[in-house]
Amino acid sequence: MSARTRHRNHHQPTDDQLELRHAPTRRRLLSAGLAGGALLLTGATGCATGGAGTQDAKRLTGGTGATPTGKVTVWSWDVAAKALKRLGAAFEQAHPGTTVEVVDIGYDNAYDKITVGLGAGSGLPDILTVEGHKLPAYIGNFPNALVDLTSRAEGLKSQYPAASWRTVTDAGGQVFALPWDSGPCALFYRRDLFQQAGLDPAALATWDDYLAAGTTLKNATGRKLLILDGKQDTTFAQLLQQQGQSWFVDGKVAVATPAAERALTLLKHLVDRDLVDFENGWDGLVSGTHDGKAATTPTAAWWDGTLTTDLADLGGKFGVVPLPAFTPGGTRTSNSGGSTLCVTAQSRNPETAWAFVSHLLADKANQVSMMRQEGLFPAFLPALDDPYFQQPAPYYAGQPAMRLFAELARAIPTVERTADDSKAGDIVTTAVNQVLHNGADPGTALRSAARQIATATGRQPVS
Repeated sequence: MSARTRHRNHHQPTDDQLELRHAPTRRRLLSAGLAGGALLLTGATGCATGGAGTQDAKRLTGGTGATPTGKVTVWSWDVAAKALKRLGAAFEQAHPGTTVEVVDIGYDNAYDKITVGLGAGSGLPDILTVEGHKLPAYIGNFPNALVDLTSRAEGLKSQYPAASWRTVTDAGGQVFALPWDSGPCALFYRRDLFQQAGLDPAALATWDDYLAAGTTLKNATGRKLLILDGKQDTTFAQLLQQQGQSWFVDGKVAVATPAAERALTLLKHLVDRDLVDFENGWDGLVSGTHDGKAATTPTAAWWDGTLTTDLADLGGKFGVVPLPAFTPGGTRTSNSGGSTLCVTAQSRNPETAWAFVSHLLADKANQVSMMRQEGLFPAFLPALDDPYFQQPAPYYAGQPAMRLFAELARAIPTVERTADDSKAGDIVTTAVNQVLHNGADPGTALRSAARQIATATGRQPVS
């Protein structure tokens, strides 16, 4: 949900901070959760030695489990909570004797509450909603605080994108959640502005093509090419994952790599050519897009929810193409956002909790229904084969936009996630701002960031 809340979607950047909101609220919240939660997780390691950290590991046994019975409580927020309530009622009907209580804890304080509960070893519900990019930090900083679902979930691995599955497992391959939604990325563009500039969006095969088109478009229309957050950029992380990398590789600090320098250099070129409109936060992005300040938005599928609700008056003016690649024939998508459901070790009814989680997230019909009604883009691959994703979309002038995202979801690069991602992300944000706003050299800024991350985490840099 990075995407779901994208307001940070439930789901990424920050994508640690922006990540989702399918209805405007949803995205903004989920993504935003990343930002607030990230700060908490930076200091969470100490908490792991108490409360949850001293518990014996709890895991489900290998069988299918008994018939679901009893009550389970779920924490979530925004449209994600709405989906849980709707399908919770259906679960109760299908399994007499069960009760599903969904508590909308709101996005603003969600990660404060979750972090405190994990550290204390008390006060949490049976099931938690956690954005995908945040889950590895919780797994690493709060050992044994979540139920090991491996015996039940490992057979589902092939039914989720590898990138999503990586977020719910630890270094040893143990499974601690199921992926819910994901955030495959593409390039949303304004059809009218591209036509005015005489540009063919299908010709944007590489980021070099994108840069060249930006100059042409600006000269013809006076509009910028894209909007970036003036304080908390999330595009850099997206560009890095497009190249199959995040902040760490094989446990080592990897923010001074050729891939990272390519990504940050691209952003600097965009700024140097005056192709970027800087706005503040989610509201700035939405209002700037509505006002036509920029002609493209490289982001995730959940952006559709904001366009079709907050920018409904611009129907017919948008289209979608794959992200440009860094090299001809290279990867043309990334990920921003996405969320998971996990069972806490504090649950008194883990079998029914797992039954509900799998009922929601490993069921094609339920996943498709959440896409149709709440705009949560499925991580469950069988759902992407549903005819719904083939339908022409009037908002995109008849283009079946979701078909493209369904295709791209299978190609999202897998990257390494660690308990130190939040610490690294804060340092990287400072480095990116130095380059975009102060004209610093990308390579120099990234090398400095790598040294700082190594000091803060005790990890060695990639040689």
